[in-house]
Amino acid sequence: MVERSAKLVLLRHGKSLWNQEGRFTGWMDIDLSEKGILEAEVAGRLMCDAGLVFDMAFTSVLKRAIRTLWIVLDEMDLMWIPTLKSWRLNERFYGDLQGRSKAEMEERYGIEQVLHWRRGFRDRPASMPVGDERFPENDPRYSDLISGQIPRSESLQDTENRLMPFWRDQIAPELKKGKNVLVVSHGNTIRALIKNIESISDQDIELVEIPTAVPLVYELDDRLRPKVHRYLVSLDGRKPQINDSTSLSEQF
Repeated sequence: MVERSAKLVLLRHGKSLWNQEGRFTGWMDIDLSEKGILEAEVAGRLMCDAGLVFDMAFTSVLKRAIRTLWIVLDEMDLMWIPTLKSWRLNERFYGDLQGRSKAEMEERYGIEQVLHWRRGFRDRPASMPVGDERFPENDPRYSDLISGQIPRSESLQDTENRLMPFWRDQIAPELKKGKNVLVVSHGNTIRALIKNIESISDQDIELVEIPTAVPLVYELDDRLRPKVHRYLVSLDGRKPQINDSTSLSEQF
C-alpha cells in the first residue's frame, strides 16, 4: 500500500539540435539546443516553485534526456537524489529514418505516410540496413544487451513492449512505496507510458503530442491509477499555474 499519495512527473527533454532542424532522431545521441537548455531551466524552476520534491529520478542513456535531468535537478537543488539510466527509456528507434529530414521524407513518401510513421501505434518505418554506420551495435552503453535487443526499427507498440517491463520492475515499485518520481525521457516513450497509465486506446494515442520540457504531473492512487493529472505551465514566466486535463489528447 502507498503510505502517501505518490507523485509521478513525466518530462520530455528540452528541444534538441535535431528537433530544431526537423530531423528524425530516435537513438542518435544528439544534444540539447540553446533553446532546449533554457526550456529545461524553466521546467526546473516551475517544479521547484510548485513545491515538487523528488525521491528518485529515471532517464534514458541519451544525452539530451540526461542533460535535461541534470539541469532540472540543479535548478531544484536535488542533484543528490538517486538516478537510474536505462536504454529502455530511450526514444523510439526510427530505423532508416534516423537522421533524415522530416520535410524530405514527406516529399519522398507523402505527408500521410510520414504521419503514420510518426503517430501510428503499429506503423514501423523501414529497418536500418545491416552494416549501417548509424546502428549502435558497438556503442558501449548497449554492451550488456543480448543479440536482437537493439531494434532496427520500432513502432510505438514496439516501444511500449520494451518499456513496460522497466516500468513494472523499476519505476512502479518506487511509486508504490509512496516515493515521488521524476522520469525524464522522450516523446514516444512518454506517449507509451501515458497510454498505459491512463488506459488510452491504440487509436486515441495517435492524437497525443508531448511538448518539450513541460512537466506532466500525476497524483496516483495505490493501484497507480491517476487521481489527478495536469501539465505544469507558467502564464507569466515566473509563477507556475496548474492546468487540469481530463484527456491529454484534448490538450496537445
